[in-house]
Amino acid sequence: MAGWGEQDEREFLESYDPRAYDPVSVTVDVVALTIRDGALHVLLVRRGEAPYAGMWALPGGFVRGVRDAEDLPEAAVRELAEETGLTAEDGPLERVHLEQLGTYGTPGRDPRMRVISVAYLAFAPELPDPHAGGDAADAAWTPVDALGLTEAGDQRPGTTRRLAFDHARILSDGLERARSKLEYTPLATAFCAPEFTIPELRAVYEAVWGEELHAGNFHRKVLSVPGFVESTGGTSDKAGRRGGPRPKLYRAGDARLLHPALLRPSREEEVR
Repeated sequence: MAGWGEQDEREFLESYDPRAYDPVSVTVDVVALTIRDGALHVLLVRRGEAPYAGMWALPGGFVRGVRDAEDLPEAAVRELAEETGLTAEDGPLERVHLEQLGTYGTPGRDPRMRVISVAYLAFAPELPDPHAGGDAADAAWTPVDALGLTEAGDQRPGTTRRLAFDHARILSDGLERARSKLEYTPLATAFCAPEFTIPELRAVYEAVWGEELHAGNFHRKVLSVPGFVESTGGTSDKAGRRGGPRPKLYRAGDARLLHPALLRPSREEEVR
């Protein structure tokens, strides 16, 4: 606007009335994934307060907007820590890969008020058992397969652990993001220890994709992708299968994208 200056800006802000607009609140929800006992697990908390008291949900809560105002990633980490007992001081959160998943704002998704949620996706290897905190009554790593998720983003009838709000949709979107990113990025290494074997990496793909992979083909494909993994020069303490040599140890390489991509077997059929 021509001639608009700092004085005009101050006068505008002094006369601005936010009550002229409908109130909207912002929350964060976190889809935290890890692999336990060879299966993909998601972190859930049991709600201790209404609405949906007693139901299970993704860790999350309201973003601090005035007192102790925080950015969205900060809110996601705080809620993950408060509701589960996983803290940066203890180490686990330092190993978490965190990225924004999407925004959810369908009217009526929260019965209290108009609430828009910014969802985050988190990955980490070997996370410990959580301890409920904040307004959560309980917290637990839950096998994804036990939640009865459908392709439509809801839960099958008869599923006993029902998810509050629209968290079944958010979780479904998070799972598809994770499965897709394993195809074209080295994100699978975020589920592994700093040093890992190719069979351990393959176990990550099988758990996240929910598909069995041919060991030899997978090994060949991984080593053919430049920068995906690099050898440490060491071997695992565990003996190889059927008394064979100890498998070699690798670490994550410097690649940001995988080329060629590692497609899910079901996707390879589609491409063909």
